[in-house]
Amino acid sequence: MNSMDEHEYFIIIAKSPPPNGYPSPGQICFIHKKRYEERQKRNNNKILPVTCIGKFYEYELEAGVLHKLTRRSAELLLALESNEERMMALTNKEELERSLHLSEGSPVFVELSNKWLTGVIRYIGKITSTICSSEPIAGVFFGVELQGEDKGKGLNDGSYFSKTYFKCPKYSGIFAPFTRVKPMDTSNSMSHKTPAEPLVIEDRVAFFDESEHLHHGMVIDIVDKEGVKWVVISTDRDEDGKKGGVKEVPLECVLKEELLPKDETEIMDSSLGPETGDVMDVTGITIGSLVKVNYNTPVYGIVRWIGYLSEYPEKRVGLELENSCGVSDGTFKEKRYFQCPPKCGLFVKLSSCSPDDRFTGAAETMFNGKYDHDVAGASLDQENVPPISSEDVLKRLTGRMKGVQGHCNSCYMDSALFSLFSCSSVLDSLLFKSTNHADQPIQNTLLKEIVNPLRRDGFVRDKSVMKLRHLLQKRSRCSTYTTDEKDPEEFLTLIMQDVLSLDPPLKLSQSGTKGKVQSCYYYQIFMDYNHDLVLPTVQQLLEHSFYSNSLKLAEIPACLILTMPRSGKSFKMFPKIIPSTELDITGLLYQGPHPCVVCGQLATEECSECFKESVFSHTGFKYFCNKCSVQVHAHRQRQCHKPSSLQLPQGFSPSSGSDPRTPPREKLELFAVLCIETSHYVSFVKYGPQATDWIFFDSMADRVGEENGYNVPQVWACPEVGQYLNMPLAQLANQVPREMEGVAKRLFCDGYMYLYQSRSMSLYR
Repeated sequence: MNSMDEHEYFIIIAKSPPPNGYPSPGQICFIHKKRYEERQKRNNNKILPVTCIGKFYEYELEAGVLHKLTRRSAELLLALESNEERMMALTNKEELERSLHLSEGSPVFVELSNKWLTGVIRYIGKITSTICSSEPIAGVFFGVELQGEDKGKGLNDGSYFSKTYFKCPKYSGIFAPFTRVKPMDTSNSMSHKTPAEPLVIEDRVAFFDESEHLHHGMVIDIVDKEGVKWVVISTDRDEDGKKGGVKEVPLECVLKEELLPKDETEIMDSSLGPETGDVMDVTGITIGSLVKVNYNTPVYGIVRWIGYLSEYPEKRVGLELENSCGVSDGTFKEKRYFQCPPKCGLFVKLSSCSPDDRFTGAAETMFNGKYDHDVAGASLDQENVPPISSEDVLKRLTGRMKGVQGHCNSCYMDSALFSLFSCSSVLDSLLFKSTNHADQPIQNTLLKEIVNPLRRDGFVRDKSVMKLRHLLQKRSRCSTYTTDEKDPEEFLTLIMQDVLSLDPPLKLSQSGTKGKVQSCYYYQIFMDYNHDLVLPTVQQLLEHSFYSNSLKLAEIPACLILTMPRSGKSFKMFPKIIPSTELDITGLLYQGPHPCVVCGQLATEECSECFKESVFSHTGFKYFCNKCSVQVHAHRQRQCHKPSSLQLPQGFSPSSGSDPRTPPREKLELFAVLCIETSHYVSFVKYGPQATDWIFFDSMADRVGEENGYNVPQVWACPEVGQYLNMPLAQLANQVPREMEGVAKRLFCDGYMYLYQSRSMSLYR
């Protein structure tokens, strides 16, 4: 082996090591240089002690199953998610070799959702979520800025895990491993996608000059100057409005003429005058309204500004368009009037806008291929509907065009609403509690246009959710509530706390605060790194988090919402988490009674030092009666422990330490899980008493049409989830996620928010 590093040699396991095939082929390992050289001197290098990255274990492996790597190759391979992907990539040496020569500034293709997009490499290196200080290397990713017609089709702005690695327009950045990045000179092997300029020779175009006057012309050439593309245009008129000429304009400042309104005087890339505000005219259009502009094909956007310009007597609006067919980023003459991505800003006459007819509740709306005469609006005043019973779920709720229809980054809200209200009533108090007059439209929309139709018909139209988003946008004063993706907990906090002022369902008590209770709406599980959990259950994660933060439950919650230890939408502390279908909270309660972990009788003491003593049990806080505590702490390993006395509830006597009554166990049941993969939320719902009573919901499972089309939500039964949950832990641990049946992988690998309820608190039970 030749060293490419000062301290370590890097290796990949290329074949299954005998006798048990563990660790798996594809695992990246390393051996310290000094240890290898010592073995070599003793002629004892046929069996090597290697450490697997990410495992913290050392294995004695035969040299014959190992394949040497350079440090850089190891870093590139480590960015791949699975051992199988690494083994497959290792067979394509040319691809790996090409990636070693990529550099910042290289034009490339990058793959996203099975589509190859054009871009330029802006960053090569580690990203935060892959770094562990104890590891010698981390995976190396390529940060790509999308170019041309593919701008705005990415995932971020060059930031990842709350850290900026490069800067680019919003949704124009992608971080990808080398297998999803190809140099452009390999385009001949990718016939399904070739880079295309947004403009071609002889296209009719429009552009603004330095004085912001609109000009027209025809493309006669497209040239590249130091990495920047310029369009050579034969203009109809020159700057003085007379004969035409030739002008070079940056590509990003040119707009295809076909995208202009029919009346070109209606389009203006202008700064808006001093008058602005939440102005509404007779059409009901105001800031935040979704509108349509009468282009040759309809173009949709959200109103960001309304006001007058000194040069024009008629009222104008500033729009942020859904697609990049505008001409600005909300600025004019170097002054910013609103914020939006480049080429998404457009300024037009207010009279040229009309309400977005996709959400207007017109008398006739195309629905599932047929005209639907506003069924949702006709049934708003019908009586309130209880959750769908387990007997009716498969009949009423499963299939295409079922659940909540998604639109415009609404999946976080769609999944949360479906999970909370389709089959559970634990938070129905939100729908009926008294609220102030200003927030009644939000409550009425939630009840009459979302929850009732979902439970009665098994379907909620996207315009109902958009109406709720509009109301929340106005209420929260957040201008992106109808356009941008949010976190589910952000939405739930806004609804439960700020709008409807629900009494927080979770009451926490922390040791050392003299009984002070902290109220909250959900609990974020935080984990320190001093734990031995590899394939944790939700039960174990909650207990470890409470233990680390010295927390207890002050009372039994009717609804417990837990979010997992992860950062952002990609980094996960654990690759898999096992949902606990029942959450035993007996040991988490501040005031017992608690059973003794040894004999089961009434406990009188708690020992925090025994928390991680698996000899008693693998889960739970450790409580003991007087007798068992003496025996347990007589052991020399536990003599230094300092048990503390428990405060027993009224009616339980600690005098004898042997109260014959067995304390009851308090349990919550899992009723839904929200999952996120990349930037898309879906949900699982446990709808009945049987282990296999699970359904899966995706608000954007399919789409009909393109820009003017609509998303198709779908709900389907997934009994395989229950089958996996009933497996012994050892058998479940050996399951390869990609080989799991149906949608089970998403539950175990992508779990983000877990919803538990107390059956005794359900409104309709």
